[in-house]
Order: sequence, then structure tokens, then C-alpha cells
Amino acid sequence: MRGQVKALVLSGGKGTRLRPLTYTGAKQLVPIANKPILFYVLENIINLGIKDIGIIIAPETGEAVKQAVGNGNKWGVNIEYILQPEPAGLAHAVKTARPFLKNNPFLMYLGDNLIGTNLRKFYQKFLEKNPDAQILLKPVTDPSRFGVAEINKKGQVLRLVEKPKHPPSNLALVGIYMFSPKIHEAIAEIRPSWRGELEITDAIQQLLDWDCPVLSDILEEWWLDTGKKDDLLKANTIVLDEWIKRDVQGKAINTTISGRVVLPASARVVNSQIRGPVVIGENVQVENSFVGPFTSVGHGAKIINSSLEHCVLLDGVEIINIERLEDALVGRNSRVVKNSALPKALKLMIGDDSVVEIP
Repeated sequence: MRGQVKALVLSGGKGTRLRPLTYTGAKQLVPIANKPILFYVLENIINLGIKDIGIIIAPETGEAVKQAVGNGNKWGVNIEYILQPEPAGLAHAVKTARPFLKNNPFLMYLGDNLIGTNLRKFYQKFLEKNPDAQILLKPVTDPSRFGVAEINKKGQVLRLVEKPKHPPSNLALVGIYMFSPKIHEAIAEIRPSWRGELEITDAIQQLLDWDCPVLSDILEEWWLDTGKKDDLLKANTIVLDEWIKRDVQGKAINTTISGRVVLPASARVVNSQIRGPVVIGENVQVENSFVGPFTSVGHGAKIINSSLEHCVLLDGVEIINIERLEDALVGRNSRVVKNSALPKALKLMIGDDSVVEIP
């Protein structure tokens, strides 16, 4: 393996599938269990010992990503930001990042993908086998939505197809790749697809056409592309279920707290019931309410006279007099308020700084 391995994280795009939430922020910064998705990605990379990380950003949300992540000092790594003016495809992102990547091998990781394991075995295989590309695959029920790989019994990749109408297998490409510098030559040979984008699947297929070694691994654990509301709620559920441990430090007055609940010292809960798994942020106020399983409550939120479960509330949210809120994704500093006493269950997805009043 020549050169030190770098990492390229894609945190650009316009996040159209998560609007209105992503009109005012990057989809990669939406929190799962009160931690931005992008931070899970960075931690997975940093745990491999990779020190140089380039982050692809978009003009619309790049400053928010910079502000949230910083220069890497808090993780002991170097982070460089690379502006991609338009979301013109994954291979275009690699092309844009060439001055940062130089002739180093690199790990490419889509910043809105979560997986239920670390990458140690995947990474070690790349270092030992030294292929020109290595991909991670996951069996799915709807492969036509993804890039799809056909492999042989040895795990060698035979061909790749992007979003095929007739998939050659059920193996979808997870948004995590390893590349040698040879990928730059392959990208130089391909042309935009019917979507008008430079597809990374086409570049890997070009390597195959040149008889370059392309290896694969099957991901046995879960994988989530958090591009839609339901995907985010599912990711929040899985992370809370598998990774959260009980840590109750905040004030709990006339309150029952059961299960794995994170309640920081600055939070205050009165006359309420909290049933985990639940993560509650700093300076949260809960009164006369029920907070049910698989809920994340952002910093500075208020939940008054309400009942909710299976929700993701971002920072500064207020939920007042809501009999039942479920399967909801609520943007920063938004208020959901009900004035009448009529019972009504709500399912919501609203962007930042919004107000919903139920008469």
C-alpha cells in the first residue's frame, strides 16, 4: 500500500428528500440520539487511525457543517473542507477532491449513512490485499433503488449497475468504499449518466473493464441511508435500542424513570413518566408529560402536558398540550401547541423555526 490512507466524507447535496427540515440545515447534521449523523461517520473513520479527512460540502449548507465539525482538533485529526458547487455525482466529488487526495489511497464514506459495526475488518482487508477498489454490500429487498453488484463465490466483483430495472442480484452498494489512486484514471474515462451525474459505479465498472482487482465484503449488521424521515426515525430507534446506556443525573420530581434513559444534570422532569430507551438533552424541561420509548429530545426543549414516543425533537423544540405525538421529526426552535381539549394523535415532520397550532 503506497501512501498514507486518507478519508473523504461526502456532506454536500441539497437534502431534497428531507425538506422542509433541510432548507435551513445539512441533512448530515440531523441528530440521531442527540448526536449528528456526521459525527457517527467521523468517529468510525477516526477509530481506524486515519488522520487526514476531507469533507465535501455544498454552498447551501457548508458553513453549518464547518461550524459543527470544526478543524478536527477535538478528535486529534486534520479536517479539510472541499466545496462541490453542484451535486454532480459521487465520482464528481472524488474529482473535486483530487487536490486533497493527491495519489493517496482513500476511504470514501457518505455522510448520511449509518452502519451497525466498525470498519476494522473491511479496512484491514484493503491494506492487506491492496485492490484498486473495495466495496461494502448489503442484501436488500428493493435493489432497483441502489447501485447493485454481481459477485462470484470468492467475493470478486463481476459488474456493477446503477439503479437497474432488472437487478442482477439483491446486493446493494453501501455508501462506504476504499480506493487506490487508480480510481482517478477511471473517473477521467467515464461520462455523465442519464441523471447528468458522474457515477462512482461507472468508475468502478471501468476498473473492472481494465481487469483491475475489485473486492467486496457483505455487511452482516444493519445499514441505514438516513435520507428520509422514516429512515431517520428508524435509525434513531436502532441506535437508542443498541447503543444507549442508562445515565440519570437530572432532577426528577414525582417522576417515574424506567429503562435506559439519559437525563443530564441540567434537565428537570416534574410529575412525568419517562420510559426508555430515551435520550434527553441539556436544559430540557418536562412537566406533566409522558416521554415514551425511542425518543430523542434535543437541548433546551420543553415538553408540557403532552405525550410522545418514537420522535426526534431537535434543539429548542416546544411541545405543549399535545395528547399524543408519534413518529414525528420536529426541527429546531419549533413549537407544536394545541389549544383545545379534544384528543388527537399527530404525526409530523416540520422544519426549523416553525409553529404548529391545533385549535
